[in-house]
Amino acid sequence: MFNNSSKILFITIMIIGTLITVTSNSWLGAWMGLEINLLSFIPLMSDSNNNSTSTEASLKYFLTQALASTVLLFSSIILMLKNNMNIEINNSFISMIIMSALLLKSGAAPFHFWFPNMMEGLTWMNALMLMTWQKIAPLMLISYLDTKNLLLISVILSVMVGAIGGLNQTSLRKLMAFSSINHLGWMLMSLMISESIWFIYFLFYSFLSFILTFMFNIFKLFHLNQLFSWFVNSKILKFTLFLNFLSLGGLPPFLGFLPKWLVIQQLTLCNQYFSLTIMMMSTLITLFFYLRICYSAFMLNYYENNWSINTQFNNMNTNLYLIFTFFSIFGLPLITLFFFML
Repeated sequence: MFNNSSKILFITIMIIGTLITVTSNSWLGAWMGLEINLLSFIPLMSDSNNNSTSTEASLKYFLTQALASTVLLFSSIILMLKNNMNIEINNSFISMIIMSALLLKSGAAPFHFWFPNMMEGLTWMNALMLMTWQKIAPLMLISYLDTKNLLLISVILSVMVGAIGGLNQTSLRKLMAFSSINHLGWMLMSLMISESIWFIYFLFYSFLSFILTFMFNIFKLFHLNQLFSWFVNSKILKFTLFLNFLSLGGLPPFLGFLPKWLVIQQLTLCNQYFSLTIMMMSTLITLFFYLRICYSAFMLNYYENNWSINTQFNNMNTNLYLIFTFFSIFGLPLITLFFFML
């Protein structure tokens, strides 16, 4: 187990690794930043009370990321040889290899198989970092590449896998993992349109994911059964939690609909109706299983709690959670009103 100073050190190195990747002007420098980021995140993953699952998750993460890094380094070397020694290799072929390695690093379909299983062995804070911060560097590198066809295939597969994969899940971590894959498809599509739209989408997704993982972490909730028996006497907190679920799914008029709205508007202007139809249908499927969870939680009353749930919830955490929830629920009308007033 690490103390707080060690955690701060590893988190700082992880941030530095991401910044090195984003600000690098060569593929070799980007690869170096990704490796620094990887080697600092693995100790954070291993720091858990449940040593067997966290060790297994960190090993899976290391092997997957090492494979992607090897392919990326190999492609970078080929690209350098091509430029320096005038070797005739098709640029699009190298770009496709680099794109595949970066999609594997980010956990996008069809390279997503490691992601849900690995999420199952993480704590909620590590899962949040994996769903948000660890996606910044690969997505920024993907934006430098011009392989629209492969990216479009990955977008369609990601939104479909994220929607269908989450249908029969009872584990909250796997549910969040498939939700992350679905949102990753939307983020990849927003990258094809504009980096500013991707940045907005990423910020909103990170905020909504933080609200849910913040609550799950406090109460040590990991399965749907725990949600159903959670807060029998406190309906307001239970109600707001499931509203945050619907906001993450992108249901209007909650805040989670705003980034999807921007992407839908831009895709309509670009006449990409086929991709837009598939993405919207997949979002409807995700909303279906979120709504199904909400109905089960509100309609069924579990007065006997067989799960050991930590019910210590201080006022500061309650107030912080309710403030975040207020912005999650009323954020879209407030932002719209703000722009109308300008």
